[in-house]
Amino acid sequence: MIYVPYLGKPIRGEVLRVREQDFVDAAKVQGMSPLRIMFSEVLPNVASTIIVFIPMMLAYAILLEAYLSFLGAGVQPPNASWGSLISDGIQYIQTVPSYALIPGAMLVLTVLSINVVGDGIRDALDPRAQVRIKT
Repeated sequence: MIYVPYLGKPIRGEVLRVREQDFVDAAKVQGMSPLRIMFSEVLPNVASTIIVFIPMMLAYAILLEAYLSFLGAGVQPPNASWGSLISDGIQYIQTVPSYALIPGAMLVLTVLSINVVGDGIRDALDPRAQVRIKT
């Protein structure tokens, strides 16, 4: 619920942009209902934007959960979380630094890999953004 405004504003802007396109006007002239126009014309053109935001929101959710667990407000001790593992490892940072560094590194690698996958999906779904090299 926290990230809904961050997700909603760009998607709303994209829907407003697509709504003004000629193919939406052509669908209206053909007599399509507004609901059908939304699902057959607008949603497929906004889907790439929505799909790009999903990995970003997933990465934010993982970081938020780890942050809350690190502070002690997230997952409670019988269950494991990267934040709680890092918090427990901080006690042993002088003697065994790997107790804190390994969960931290795995958290960073997970978030970075989710972001890379999101960028790859964006590049695959948006052919206009690809730079073509002419030989």
